[in-house]
Amino acid sequence: MAYRRGIQLLSRRATALISLKSTPPISVFKTLTSNNHLTKLIPSLDRSQFTLWPQACYFSSSKDDDGSEDNEEDEIEEISDGEGNATLESTREYSPEEKEAEAAAIGYKVVGPLQRSDRVFKQYEPLFAVVQIGSHQFKVSNGDCIFTERLKFCEVNDKLILNKVLLLGSATQTIVGRPIVPHAAVCAVVEEHALDAKVIIFKKKRRKNYRRTKGHRQELTKLRITDIQGIEKPEPNAEGKPLKLATEKPEKLMLAA
Repeated sequence: MAYRRGIQLLSRRATALISLKSTPPISVFKTLTSNNHLTKLIPSLDRSQFTLWPQACYFSSSKDDDGSEDNEEDEIEEISDGEGNATLESTREYSPEEKEAEAAAIGYKVVGPLQRSDRVFKQYEPLFAVVQIGSHQFKVSNGDCIFTERLKFCEVNDKLILNKVLLLGSATQTIVGRPIVPHAAVCAVVEEHALDAKVIIFKKKRRKNYRRTKGHRQELTKLRITDIQGIEKPEPNAEGKPLKLATEKPEKLMLAA
């Protein structure tokens, strides 16, 4: 774009200089890029007149030019700025205190890697909890699997404690937090980090020759719920199954004959 404007300005200045003597043929305009050719064509003129740009010149956009290319340059700059910020965040080194504070703000705490001797996976228990991770809420039970947005500072097979428990429930009682239930926690294990399905983002401005197509895949973390703490658990039977609530049956009246 700037090269085209420079050629236009060069042709205007050259025509103004040549018109002082006579009108040369059109083939002269092809040789106006060097000073030697100009002095050969018009020897009577001073050589100093043809030092057109002693310093670097910058051309501004005019009203007649199409602004689509300028918009593309601006968008490229914005994208590059965003990528630079992302790289800065990824290369930043966090201290252990900063990692713990950011994880607590999201709603979890990293305990450590899962060991072979750990027996964290238990049988199903008739309990449920509502936990908050970031800006999302999940209703979970023992053994459930959930997908959240990518959690920082944790790797695969790490044990987590979800601190933001909003509600606990069982067959006998329900505990509602205000907004968080005190002394309640949900234990989980990180199973994998994955990518969600691709989402296409298409933008268009009609009659402006503007179309942009982008794709996005959200980073996700898969969690396996292992235990719910903070509520009384039903005692299992001798067979290993939890007790069920006794339901009262209506008594039948025996009518005398």
